[in-house]
Amino acid sequence: MNQKYKLIRNNLVISSFLVLSFLLISCKSKSQPGKSLTDQRNEMVNTQIVARGITDSKVLKAMRKVERHLFVPVEFRDMAYIDRPLLIGYGQTISQPYIVAFMTEVLNLKKEDRVLEVGTGSGYQAAILAEICDSVFSIEIVEELGLQAKELLSDLGYRNILVITGDGYLGWKEKSPFDAIIVTCAPTGIPIPLQEQLAEGGKMIIPVGERYAQELVLLTKKNGKLVRKEVLPVRFVPMVDENGKLY
Repeated sequence: MNQKYKLIRNNLVISSFLVLSFLLISCKSKSQPGKSLTDQRNEMVNTQIVARGITDSKVLKAMRKVERHLFVPVEFRDMAYIDRPLLIGYGQTISQPYIVAFMTEVLNLKKEDRVLEVGTGSGYQAAILAEICDSVFSIEIVEELGLQAKELLSDLGYRNILVITGDGYLGWKEKSPFDAIIVTCAPTGIPIPLQEQLAEGGKMIIPVGERYAQELVLLTKKNGKLVRKEVLPVRFVPMVDENGKLY
């Protein structure tokens, strides 16, 4: 393993322990036995997403189609469709289904959109985006996670997703501008490169704040300036650089 990723793992070990403790306490209810995975997924959409006000038909269709259990570790697959984030390794998590749907809906995505995702994780959010948009460009700081997600997404037939290992704070300048940017890890401030790479009229959804206590912020670029709206309190893993230092 590259030395810089060892540093990231070491710096996030406490975060991993805290999230694991949370999961052990809160994930007492598992997916109901006897129900098919399709039924569990539809129930997830109906009770966790539609019931909370998500109405975008494109988002709901994608959430019903993408098999979330394929994007979580085997030991957590019986909890794949419950209303919780789950550990995916290296101190990282897959967001709870509602948060994935919410962040996707607020971007108001169109078929022709090009989307930048910062924080590939297991690849689940990228798959949801790829069901809706023309192309998804995803960056993951942890090399092993990026490679795993890239392989899984390829095996599932997604040809409109590009995954690279890199520092998401810097964005992906060569592929910019982006019609939308979605960030699944939390810096303490809005990264300047991401602001610059957002297209005119584009939207960015990003958690901002201190470790595990942030506000989800929606940014819209109008006349070259960003209009900011705080939309939801959240808890995401922190954004780090290639040396494991918090942004």
